[in-house]
Amino acid sequence: MRKIILGRTNVEVSAISLGTWSYGGANHSGKMAIGWAGQSESDSTSALKRAWELGINHWDTADVYGNGRSEKIIGSMWDDVSRNDIFLATKFGWDRGPHKQWYEPKYMKKTMEQSLVNLKTDCVDLMYLHHCNFGENGEYFDDAIEVIQKFQEEGKTRFIGLSDWSSYNVMQFIERCNPDVVQPYRNVLNDTYASSGLKQYIDSHNLGICFFSPLKHGLLTGKYTKPAKFDSGDFRSRESDFSNLEILQTMQNNKKLLVEKFSTHPHPVMRGVVDSLFSDSQTGCVLLGQRNVTQVETAATLGNLLTNKDTEWVRDLYKKD
Repeated sequence: MRKIILGRTNVEVSAISLGTWSYGGANHSGKMAIGWAGQSESDSTSALKRAWELGINHWDTADVYGNGRSEKIIGSMWDDVSRNDIFLATKFGWDRGPHKQWYEPKYMKKTMEQSLVNLKTDCVDLMYLHHCNFGENGEYFDDAIEVIQKFQEEGKTRFIGLSDWSSYNVMQFIERCNPDVVQPYRNVLNDTYASSGLKQYIDSHNLGICFFSPLKHGLLTGKYTKPAKFDSGDFRSRESDFSNLEILQTMQNNKKLLVEKFSTHPHPVMRGVVDSLFSDSQTGCVLLGQRNVTQVETAATLGNLLTNKDTEWVRDLYKKD
């Protein structure tokens, strides 16, 4: 597994990082599906063990994944996996408890402390603000950053991160937050990394960057040949692209072209859509969900750089009209 230096953290981590959203299982926030159905704990623990064996040493989770279930599964691994071998990241912010606002300071402290308990560690390597919903006018930002900075001062996180589905949202708060690592949504279909100004900011400030949802929740694999149905509590049930026949057919067509283009690779589709994200961020990492040992072993074949020519070919394949 190729290793990169995660920006100014100066920590060496695997270019392919392990995402554990699915380890929380099916879940709801009110009536809204926010989890991943069909995940067994045995698959999760086996995947974690295999990832460690293969050098995938950057593990990412969040307090809201299964209401702590994902964190607890990771915390159960330290008898089989050396904690010191793992760069461990978690997030908080989507669980607002009984409060109307996100990032209520006292509740933040409670959830952050609970993450340490769940993960069975005294200190995480990276703690993210999970989103940029700091109020209509950013009025809750100062309290949020004060709480997480205090957490860092107490030695409970080494580094601070900022995440959001929108790179534009990240840019509104990145200077005030001054994060060590940023985690934006990015894949070959949804890519505002450069246009938002985030790439330039990351490069000029030597920040770590970790892209999440590189497969657009599995859609980009091209494995869906008809509208998909997901179980209750599965986030993907809210994604209309999985029911769009035109999009599904495009993914099928692109899959065939990728298989031809990268025929010498054991996983040519993944090689194209995942590894093309590295060309403009060679010191960044891609956060890839890995639900079982097979997916971990696939992930371990990825993370190497494509040529600029091949990267442009992949990007052109997914450009929207």
